[in-house]
Amino acid sequence: MSTFSGISGALSSLIAQRQALDVAGQNIANANTAGYTRQTLSVQAINASSVTALYSTSNGVGNGVQVVGINRIADMFLDSRLRSQTAYASSTDAAATALERLETVVTEPSDTGVASALTAFWSSWEDLANSPDSAAVRTTVLGQASSLANRISDTYTQFRSQWDQGRTEADTMAARVNTAAGAIADLNQQIRGVLVSGGSANELMDQRDLLVTELSGLVGATATTKADGTMTVMVAGNPLVQGDHATSIKVNGSYVMTTAIAEPASSGAISLSWADGTALALTGGALAGTVSSLQPASLGGSVAKAVGAVNDLATGVAAKVNALHVTGSTLAAAPDDTGVEFFTFSAGAPAALGLTVAITDPSKVAAAVSGAGEFDGSLADAISQLREDPTGPGATWRSFVVDLGVTTASARTRATVAESTRATAESLQLGNATVDIDEETANMLQYQTAYEAAARVLTTLDEMLDTLINRTGTVGR
Repeated sequence: MSTFSGISGALSSLIAQRQALDVAGQNIANANTAGYTRQTLSVQAINASSVTALYSTSNGVGNGVQVVGINRIADMFLDSRLRSQTAYASSTDAAATALERLETVVTEPSDTGVASALTAFWSSWEDLANSPDSAAVRTTVLGQASSLANRISDTYTQFRSQWDQGRTEADTMAARVNTAAGAIADLNQQIRGVLVSGGSANELMDQRDLLVTELSGLVGATATTKADGTMTVMVAGNPLVQGDHATSIKVNGSYVMTTAIAEPASSGAISLSWADGTALALTGGALAGTVSSLQPASLGGSVAKAVGAVNDLATGVAAKVNALHVTGSTLAAAPDDTGVEFFTFSAGAPAALGLTVAITDPSKVAAAVSGAGEFDGSLADAISQLREDPTGPGATWRSFVVDLGVTTASARTRATVAESTRATAESLQLGNATVDIDEETANMLQYQTAYEAAARVLTTLDEMLDTLINRTGTVGR
């Protein structure tokens, strides 16, 4: 190595170490930045000069060091694993959340639930069986019946509110998907332009990775990076983002629960599709879990099952009570006082909303078996015994409540396990990609020492040349 080439080599080291210090400082500055991936400087030796000629000579010594790139410490396999686990965890959490919301409506056992209203209704008939001559007890029966009908109606209304909330959330998530997809397409275009010009697009790639992870949580998206730096995002086997082009998705179906929970053939059933109308069947993500909860009962929709249960309760109570009540005689024994139905339904309304008490006059409440006398209470006793009917409305409702509790607990357990797996994947990914302050501090000390060493070499060569040129010999005087 010649003296002057030594200066060049020392200078190249100064430049490289300064850039390495800049990268370490950038890492430390972004230690708490969400989605930031730590960066490292890649350097390589500058090859020795060689001239292809008959008498060319080379001492084989290199010409210093050069920076060849600034790399993101990202692992595509860890990123892919995190996105896959995020998709599954988000889907299971959305399904469990929908069930937990239904549980907050049912609130069983409690003093404000449907079961307590049903118990009070049966008890009022038992009291009437013991006091068939009491007008006050008959009034109590009508009051408890109205209270039961109102409780059933309120439960249905709350279920409808849960469905409306889920429908709104589905639209919101679809809008977030389309916004994120458009942002990724824009970032693809910017990243490709920066890389073509020879620049570093690491920060843009960090932003893009955050958006892809968000899409994984929403619709189970997966991603692959192309040679030109752009990323293709796939959803259910089809491209959501390809290069600088993004496709949108939409939620189809009714905004009215009574229409949407019909059989799947109904145009009101909730479904997903691409912008061109092609059906989209998601297998992961929060949107998949939310849409599944809005499906008809035949497709496992949790809200539709709850609505069906409360409608069945209303229908069952009316059918069982009316079947006995029409056979009895009222307090005023007249020809038209038999065959009176106790409950009726409003036309055009769901059973749970339309259930009403058909009788307004307490004397029209039938407590006696026909022909047994107006103060007989055997019919009222028979109606009160419906609480023990294994196929009665009470048993059906209890079965639904138990099934809902078991299903919700199972769904939450599954979601908890999935979240634990996702957290593990995230921990591994962050352990690889996030900034370690201690490590970066040690790197900065290393680069600073190397910088000082290169500066010392440069100073030494400068002093040596000064001595050789300016202080040696008398040539030129």
